[in-house]
Parts: sequence; structure tokens; C-alpha cells
Amino acid sequence: MGEHTRTTFPQEILDQWAGLGLDLPGLFSAGHLGERMDLRILHASPGKVTGTLPVEGNTQPYGLLHGGASAVLAETLGSVGAMLHCGPGRLAVGVDLNCTHHRGVRSGLITGTATPVHLGRSTATYETVITDDDGRRVCSARLTCLLRDAPTDADADAATLVTPPEGR
Repeated sequence: MGEHTRTTFPQEILDQWAGLGLDLPGLFSAGHLGERMDLRILHASPGKVTGTLPVEGNTQPYGLLHGGASAVLAETLGSVGAMLHCGPGRLAVGVDLNCTHHRGVRSGLITGTATPVHLGRSTATYETVITDDDGRRVCSARLTCLLRDAPTDADADAATLVTPPEGR
């Protein structure tokens, strides 16, 4: 398998988020699912997000890369790009994901590169091309995210008041 490295961000992105005291690589990580799948984001900017995912451990019963693994990679990369596009104080929420699987993969790393198709005020759409170790296209995906204001502390408190108890 290929080597995983720490996420890199362009300096202007680091500067934009620096005043908030946030760990960008942590904030724009793949989350718990991505950690389980060993998804790594290598580079992130609003114009291009690149990441990798090992095939090993992410296969379906026939030993091929699971299509859902490609979807996780595509949605993660597109969401990171959309979050960087909308900036601090806003959220990107995936509302549509389409994946076309072109070939099976049995080993190695897949690499995804997400680039913007549309960057608006209320939506952002990213196309992700996923390739195998030989550079052959494995999957083409498109993600559209809704861009909205992040909830305030008061909004979060109100949400807990209307959330039904577990089991209902």
C-alpha cells in the first residue's frame, strides 16, 4: 500500500482559519467512518481536494473494493472542498451523491481528486475522479452540498429541547 501523509493546506486557507484556534487537519478529517476505513486527506483547498483509501479492509464479499467505499471517499473529499469554500461560520451538508463505478479493484490504494463544478452561495457541487494505483479510473462521482449558517449555541440548545428521547 502507498504511504499516507498529513493533510496540506494552502497558506491562505491556514490564514483564513487561524484566528479561530481550530486544528484544520482535525476539523477536515474524514471523521470516525473515515478513520475506520483509513481514509486520508492529502491536500485540501476549495479548488481541489485529494485523498486516498486502501482497498484492503474495504472490500465486498468477492474481494473487490466495495462501491460504498468509493462513495465515502467521494463524499468526504467533496464535503471538505465545500466547507473550505463556504468558510468559517458555515456548514456544508451533502444532499445528493451520484457514483458510477467503472472497474473493480482488488488491492492497493485508490486516490480521489475532487474539483468544483459549481461554487455558489447556497450550494456547491464537486466532481471526484477516483483512480487505482495505475492511474486507471475506478469511479466518477458528483456531490452537491447545501451551504448553510452554522448553528449558534442557542440553536443547539433549542434542538435538544425538540429531540425525542431515545427509543421513540
